Amino acid sequence: MTPADARRLALSLPAAEELPHFELASFRVGGKIFACLTPDGAELRVFVEPDRALTITSENPGCARVLHWGQKVAGVAFSTHDTSESIALPALQESWRRRAPKRLRLPA
Repeated sequence: MTPADARRLALSLPAAEELPHFELASFRVGGKIFACLTPDGAELRVFVEPDRALTITSENPGCARVLHWGQKVAGVAFSTHDTSESIALPALQESWRRRAPKRLRLPA
């Protein structure tokens, strides 16, 4: 997956928009961040529940690592160069669903 692919996947979700967040490109729905892309495009950071982050990273050790916010698990960081769209998209959809207003939510 290229950085452009990661951006396209995130923005393909309903009402998703891209806004800057410090040095990162953030992807938001209803003003809430559900994913970020690093400035060099090497990493797509997706905010999922801690247990899901652990599951995703254990199932995809070559392309994903646990993302921490201080001591807390905040989500999963995918290496864009080593991750396929089929791995990243479900995580993006899950994160989007957690943050989207109820009127926009996709079925699980």
